[in-house]
Amino acid sequence: MANPSLAEYIAQSQRGLYQSVFGPGFMKKAGAGIGTPFQSSNTGIFTATYGRKVWQALNNQTRFFNAVPRVVWGNTAGWRIRSDRGANRSRPVTEVGSIPSVNISAIQTVSSLPRIVSTTFGASVKSVFTAQLEGGIGDVLALENENAQLDHIKELNEELLALSAVRASATTSATTVQVGATNALINHFKIGDEVSRYDLSGTDHDAAAGLTVGGADGVVHAAGLMTLDAALDGYTAGDIIYAYSRAGFSSLDDVVAEDNWAACGGVARSRVFDLAVGGTTASTGRVAGNWNAAATVLHNSGVGRDLSLNLIDTCIQKIRENGGEPKLILMGHDQYFRLERLLNSQQRYMGQEEYQVGVGSERTFPGTRTGLVLATYMGIPILPDADVPKGCSATSTALGSNVYVLDTDYLEMAIAQPTQYVENRDYFAANALVVRGLLYTMGEMRCKNFWVQAKVTDLNA
Repeated sequence: MANPSLAEYIAQSQRGLYQSVFGPGFMKKAGAGIGTPFQSSNTGIFTATYGRKVWQALNNQTRFFNAVPRVVWGNTAGWRIRSDRGANRSRPVTEVGSIPSVNISAIQTVSSLPRIVSTTFGASVKSVFTAQLEGGIGDVLALENENAQLDHIKELNEELLALSAVRASATTSATTVQVGATNALINHFKIGDEVSRYDLSGTDHDAAAGLTVGGADGVVHAAGLMTLDAALDGYTAGDIIYAYSRAGFSSLDDVVAEDNWAACGGVARSRVFDLAVGGTTASTGRVAGNWNAAATVLHNSGVGRDLSLNLIDTCIQKIRENGGEPKLILMGHDQYFRLERLLNSQQRYMGQEEYQVGVGSERTFPGTRTGLVLATYMGIPILPDADVPKGCSATSTALGSNVYVLDTDYLEMAIAQPTQYVENRDYFAANALVVRGLLYTMGEMRCKNFWVQAKVTDLNA
């Protein structure tokens, strides 16, 4: 017998469906027959069926991490920075005058050791089996591995863009501090980070070393509340909490900082790479204009103001005056659209050719050479990132995102160990029938020249 044609096959299929001995309505998805569909009590065969693909409802972009150059760590625990030319060793000499006295350069040392960031996942033996059955999501271990990889890189990006200082919003106990009603601001401080405080009432900084975020038990933040391991005095409303040291990767906001910059209506002394802060001499404190402070920190004492071209131009100017050349402007999407509106009045309709600029392994949004859609400003690529930190106001609320103008020739992601994957199926060690996975990366962001980095903070959204 010859194989039936496609038309005959379809006709036979339909005939069997609607002309069976059970009646035309028995196999339908509504009414009587095998269960009523789409009800939780339904025990029939026509329940809702979902695909195996799991789609993301999360922002997994890591644009800044992708844009920063990555290098091998190398055989080093830090580097040296030449911070002056030596006194009077270069000067005019008359015909029979004495030559300049011998002097030496000032050489500063910066300590930088790798940090470890890890991400875990796991699945029970039973879930691994049942996920493969009809209606399951498939290989649950592969799914969780894929998701963990996304989460791991996202964590690195968030750490690199963590906010440096926030303001306490309420009186708290000796070991807890409240910053707003949500975790929007307090999440910039990870478990294991150390923070210090500027006491607004006493107008002084804590003399002791930083306090560990999360305490001894690693307590996570809840509704804007942060737990500390100990405190000499209770943090009160108005106190400024700032990064003393990071457990994970150092933050760009920590790098582009200085002593006593006006943060959140108070002042902060954010440390990075174990640089001393608050010293009485230029060699120890991160004094504005010093070698270990940023080129420019343009703030407004915790009061929001609109972004202006003058603010960005000042950052570019200061970087160039200090011998650098801006290679990247980093901002949140809110400031990206503000900047576009600022430039709209300068449009010149000479052409609409779209172009993009590569920044590391990222590319800018498509732009035109008329400024209608941004790709560059003054030839500097503009990269918006959703993780760019929002400033903290003098009332402990989030402002608009910061703007960073960077010379990325002196910024790098130094990798001591590339991301490693470890899987464990030792049920006796886990004391459970589970399969566990671990991803970890060892490295650190390094800045070889602080003078050629700048930021604008205290901006409106």
